[in-house]
Amino acid sequence: MFRIPFAIALILLSGAALTATAADRSWTQWLGNDRSGISNESGWSTDWPEAGLSLAWEREIGIGFSSVSIADGRLFTMGHQDGKETVFCLNQNTGKTIWSHTYPSELVDNLYEGGPGSTPMIDGEHVFSLGKEGQLYCFRTATGEIVWQRNLQEDLDVDLPEWGFNSSATILGDQLILQGGRIVSYNKLNGELNWKSPKHTAGYGAAAVIHADDKPLLATLDSDGLRVTNASDGKQVDAFPWPSPFRTNSTTPIVKDDTIFVSTGYGVGCGLFRLSDGKLELIYDNREMRNHFNNSILYQGKLYGFDGNSNLGRVVQLVCMDHKTGEVLWQQRGLGCGSLMIADGKLILLSEDGQLVIAEATGDAYRELARAEILQGRCWTVPVLLDGHVYARNARGRLVSVKLPQK
Repeated sequence: MFRIPFAIALILLSGAALTATAADRSWTQWLGNDRSGISNESGWSTDWPEAGLSLAWEREIGIGFSSVSIADGRLFTMGHQDGKETVFCLNQNTGKTIWSHTYPSELVDNLYEGGPGSTPMIDGEHVFSLGKEGQLYCFRTATGEIVWQRNLQEDLDVDLPEWGFNSSATILGDQLILQGGRIVSYNKLNGELNWKSPKHTAGYGAAAVIHADDKPLLATLDSDGLRVTNASDGKQVDAFPWPSPFRTNSTTPIVKDDTIFVSTGYGVGCGLFRLSDGKLELIYDNREMRNHFNNSILYQGKLYGFDGNSNLGRVVQLVCMDHKTGEVLWQQRGLGCGSLMIADGKLILLSEDGQLVIAEATGDAYRELARAEILQGRCWTVPVLLDGHVYARNARGRLVSVKLPQK
C-alpha cells in the first residue's frame, strides 16, 4: 500500500417551466433517486448575468457535510451546533423550518470541521437519518414524529469510528442498509434488525446494489476492501483487498451491469472489477482517479471526478476518464477538492471555495460554460439541482438556494 507522511481524513462521504415531469421533481437521497448523481432536469440556461445568480433564500443549519434530499416541497438536511445535532425539514421554496429534531451529539471534528456527513433518505411517508454517533431515526416526513430509532454503536457492537458514522442509507425493498464497522440491515417499517455482517474496519460510503442471477447483492467499500454481500442474509459472497493507509475509504461503489468501480484517496487510486460467478475480477487499476471523499459520476461511458486529496499541498484535478479502460481523457485544475452532479449533459460543479461552475459533460475537453460565486468558506458537499434552483452548503453551515436563469 502506498504511504504518505501525514493525512487528514474527511467524510462526506444533494418563471419558465422545466421539462422534467412531476415524478422527476424530487431528489430523495444522496446522489439522487437512483444514486447515479444524474438529473433529468433541463430548461435552465448557462447565460448568467455578470452580477451573479439570484439568491432565493439562505439560512444557517450548523456545521456538517450532509447534502440535501427533497420531495413534495420538503427539503431535508442535517447540521451540528453547540453539542447538538439537528435533522431539519425545511420548506423547499423559502428555507423556513417545517419541523426539526435535535439531540445531543459529539462534533467528531478530528482534523476537520466535523458534524453530520450522512444525507437523509426520503421514502414516501418516512425519512431516515443517521447521526455522527450512530443515532438512527425514522421520522414521518410530514410531521417529524419519530416512528422508530436505533443506535448503531449498540446494535453493531462497535466503537465510534475514527470519523464517526457517515454512511447514507440504501433502501432495498423493506430493508434499510447502512455500513459503519459492519454492514447492517434493518426493517425500514419497524426498525427491527434483520442481520449484520462480521466486523471490519469502518468505511464511510453507502451500499450499492448489484444483481447476479436475478439475486440482489450489496457492494460496499470499507477501509479493508471491496465486499460483495448477499442482501438477504448478510453473508459475504466475495471480497477484494482495497485498504486505505489511513482507514478512510469514503466513497460508494459505482455499479454498471456486472462491473463495480471503486476509488480511494491517499495515493491508492481506482479499480474496475467484474463480478463473475460470485468472484470479483480486477479489470484495471490506476492512480489517475483518487477520490478523497466525493464520488465520481458515470455518464455516457465516462467517469468524472476529483483526483487527489484535500490536504498535503497537492493539486487536485477534475478528471474525465474512460470507464471501460481507465484512460484519462482530460484533466482540469483550479476547482480544488470539489464535488459534482450532472444534468442536461452538463457538469454541475461546486468548487472547494464556493464557485458554482457549469461545464460540458464530454470526453473531448474541459469546456466551461458559466461560473458564479454562491458560497464562501470550505465547500465539500455535493450540490443539488432541482426545479431550477441549486441547493448548496458550506462546512460551517450556510445553506443557500440559488435560482438559475431559464431558457
